[in-house]
Order: sequence, then C-alpha cells, then structure tokens
Amino acid sequence: MDNRQTTELIPAELNPEGLRNLNELFDFACRKYADRPAFTSFGRTLNFAELSKLANAFACYLQRDTELRPGDRIAIQLPNLIQYPVVLFGALRAGLVVVNTNPLYTSAEMEYQFKDSGAKALVIHKSMAHKAEKILGSTRIKNIFVTQVGDLHGFVKRTLLNAAVKYVKKMEPAYNLPQALDLRPALDKYLDETPDQIKQEPDDLAVLQYTGGTTGVSKGAMLSHANLVSNCLQGCERINQAGDDWAETVISPLPLYHIYAFTLSQIVMLAGGHSVLIPNPRDIEGFAKELSHWHPSAFLGLNTLFVALCNNATFQQLDLSKLKVTVSGGMALTHSAAELWQSVTGCQIMEGYGLTETSPAVAINPYGAVQVGTIGLPLAATEVIVIDKEGKPLANGEIGELCVRGPQVMKGYWLHSDESSACMTADGYLKTGDIAQIQPDGYVKIVDRAKDLIIVSGFNVYPNEVEDVISSHPDVLECAAIGMPDALCGETVKAYIVRSDQKLSEESVQNWCREHLSAYKVPKEVEFINELPKTNVGKVLRRMLRESADSHAA
Repeated sequence: MDNRQTTELIPAELNPEGLRNLNELFDFACRKYADRPAFTSFGRTLNFAELSKLANAFACYLQRDTELRPGDRIAIQLPNLIQYPVVLFGALRAGLVVVNTNPLYTSAEMEYQFKDSGAKALVIHKSMAHKAEKILGSTRIKNIFVTQVGDLHGFVKRTLLNAAVKYVKKMEPAYNLPQALDLRPALDKYLDETPDQIKQEPDDLAVLQYTGGTTGVSKGAMLSHANLVSNCLQGCERINQAGDDWAETVISPLPLYHIYAFTLSQIVMLAGGHSVLIPNPRDIEGFAKELSHWHPSAFLGLNTLFVALCNNATFQQLDLSKLKVTVSGGMALTHSAAELWQSVTGCQIMEGYGLTETSPAVAINPYGAVQVGTIGLPLAATEVIVIDKEGKPLANGEIGELCVRGPQVMKGYWLHSDESSACMTADGYLKTGDIAQIQPDGYVKIVDRAKDLIIVSGFNVYPNEVEDVISSHPDVLECAAIGMPDALCGETVKAYIVRSDQKLSEESVQNWCREHLSAYKVPKEVEFINELPKTNVGKVLRRMLRESADSHAA
C-alpha cells in the first residue's frame, strides 16, 4: 500500500525547521530547550540536556557493545518512568526500530509480540523479568536490559525506592536471566560520549506499534519517522492555539507505550514542555496527592479518569487555576464527564480521535471552539471522507464508514501485506472501521465503532483473543465475548459459554483467563447458555448477544 502518492511525507507548511525524523525532532527540542524540565517521575526531573546526554549514552552502548544494527527491533516494556524516554531516544539514535510493549502483558502475549516483531533486544522493568524468563528461549532476543524504579535517582533515594519496591511491596519476583544487564551501568559506561550518527530517511520505519487493527488479529502497525513527525507537527499546530505556555506543566498519567501518550509526549517536547509522568493513575487518591505538588497547565487523560478524579475529595480541593488545556482520547468522551470536568476544573476538554494506524491523531476539537459530542475538526493536511458499504463517498451529514488520508497514516501492517491492502481504498484512504458523520461545519461525529471491538478504560480488547483463550479450557464447548457498558471502565468484557461440564463455574473461567490474558481482558461477567446464536453457515452472531444483554439490562 502507498498513500504517499497524494500526500507529502512531512507537510512543509507545518515544518519550518525541516525535520526529517524523530531524532531531528528530539535534537531540535534538546538544543532549543536545554535547561527546561522535560520529564519527571517519582520526584526525579530530567531537563532536556540531561535527557539528551543519557540517550546518547544508551545509543553508544547499543552501537559499541552489542551486535545490534540499524533496522533491528528493540522491545521496550516499561511503566511510566523517566527511563522510558531515555531508552526510546537512545534506541532511535542507534537506528533501531522500537517495539512498544504493554507492561501488563502475560508471558504468552510477550512471546507472540517478540516473535512476530523479530525483536533482538529488550528493555524491561525488573518486576516483569520473571515473565520474560519463561519465553525468551523461543525468541531472537539476545540483549536484555533491566531497570528499577529509582535507577536514575541519586544514591540515597535510588536505594530507598528500589528497596521499597522489591522488599516492602514485593513487586519484583525472583528471576534467572544471567545474560541481563542492569541499565544504569550501561548508561554510566558512555555517559559523556556521542554515538555514531545514523542516516535516517523520513520513510524509514521508526516504531512497530501493535494493534488488532480493523480485523482483530494483533499485528504491528509500521509507523515511519515521517508518520510520527507529521503527527507531532499536526498536534502542535492544533494545541498551540491555546498559547505558547500550554505545555509548561503537563500531567501525563497515560502509559507511554500506548500510542496516544507516546505521540502526545513528543508534541509536548516539541513545544518545550514538561511531562509529569504518573506511574499508577489507578491509585486515584495517590494521584490526586501527587497533583497537589504541581500547578498543571495541561492534562492528558480519558473519560474514566476524568470521572474518577472529579469524584475524589482531594482532587476537588486542588488549585487548578493554571489549567488551560485538557485533551481526551483513547475512548469516547461522554457529555456528563465533559460537564463534570469543566465544573470542577474550569477547563473544557478538547476531545480527539485517532487510531494506532494514524500515529494516532486524526481530529481534535480546536481550543476555544469545542463541540462536545464530536471529535472536532481534522488536523492539518488530513483528509476525511465517509463511505457507504459499496465504498462510495457520502455527502456531509450522511452516516457511513470513516476513512482517513494524510501523512500520519501508517506504511502498513508488519508481515501482513494482504491486510494492509484490504484496509485501504484505491485512492489511498485508510478505512477505520468506525461509523461517522461529517457535519456541515466540518466537525466529525463518531456515531458508532467497529461492532465487535471492546474498549476497557481506553484499551482495545478483541473478542477473538478472549474467545480463543476460553475455548482452550477443557470444559468449554464454545463461547463468545461482547462488551458491556460500565460506568467506571466504559466497557467490560462479558463471556457467553456453552460448557461440557456443568460444574464449570464463573470463577474457574476467570481464573483460567487470568493465566493467559492481561487483567483488563478478563471477563467481568460470565453467562452459561445452552447454545450460541449463529448464522446458517455457523458464524456466531455477537450482535444478537448484545441485543439480548441490552434487553435484559433495560
């Protein structure tokens, strides 16, 4: 596929600095804002100059002390720590391709992603190393770097933090990876040196970002340097309407391995901003107390987080007088959440929309011109159309499948050329699978989404994956999974099961799932039925299950 026949790789009108890749974007930010704070986590702040120095050290180690070569893949599996941007930009400076990996993954999920991507290196937090130990033998990974929470802090705080995590909270199970190297000594070895410069073209692959896409089978979206730089420039152009100081102190609770936070963190960098990373936003009281140490200028979140914070007494007492920008993505923003957030914080939410395949942003509500219930206007250099079932464009106001064309649209799916072609129209538009309406004023409204996709707290859950795991239980004949509305998570997973042993319980099914799936994918509810509704050719009708669940709920 090649949507570039009708779009520039990086739109010149958005790119006065002539940036060609993420390394040039990073270098530009580090030179221009050297003394400004860049990232903070657990009380440790790196300014842009320190971040650049540490990234250089990691790049030098990769180039000189490993057999890794430009184009090789490196998996990064870290929570929101300041180590993340260090290893990210160090890897990119060494010419490697980054594979973002969810820290919540089970060993089986890690194995699939590492094998599919062909990753040869891994940076992982010690709390997850025991999972990697189980599956590394079946992967191509030879270089492993492990790190702890406090590794980039001073000696005293580093020792206390790491000891607390390991011995008090007992969050670091024992593991045996004799080939693993602690990240900190690797950085220390080349701390004042400069890596060899790697020539990178805009079209070169930068990141493999795994997603189920529009078909539900997990695969890597190939995001080029041009895709990601373009989306950063597009995002800056839209959010900068709030003024030059919007990025002064940006609260970033969403995980950096997720494409939404990944790209937004670089938009913040390009604006010379400071990202305050929140490692555990699920601890709402702890999160609110951390916020009391800051005067946020911007907040990046999603619907469920806005609601949870606004219902917290500590959060309600915070001084949020400097809050200018709130961006929402990852899941639909409800009217009630938008109204609640504005009443508590005094700040409107700029809801946006995107996909992993679009790096991710497609549209964002303009600052000062928000239309709640819409995803706003398409970003600069982005074209959107709505098509009918036959693929014919529809007029504004009509409802159909949303399609996107622009410089942020991926190169394709890694090792899935047929599916890459299938998700594109003949004239280079990406078919999103989401049902939308383009209003006469150009604002876009998502009417519905791909029917079977379940979104739990902003994370995609694909029914096929859940069903495959449940079906592997010896007492299950067949099953189907659907999403159920949930006030806290947006949706939760419900499983319908035809069992072969009537003694099989809901708890047994959930325990089975916990062994093979991340926690957010585990069904919250299990219903045992005698037969699944199917078409005359045997395809399970999830739609009928949803309708049945809706009627019972009503």
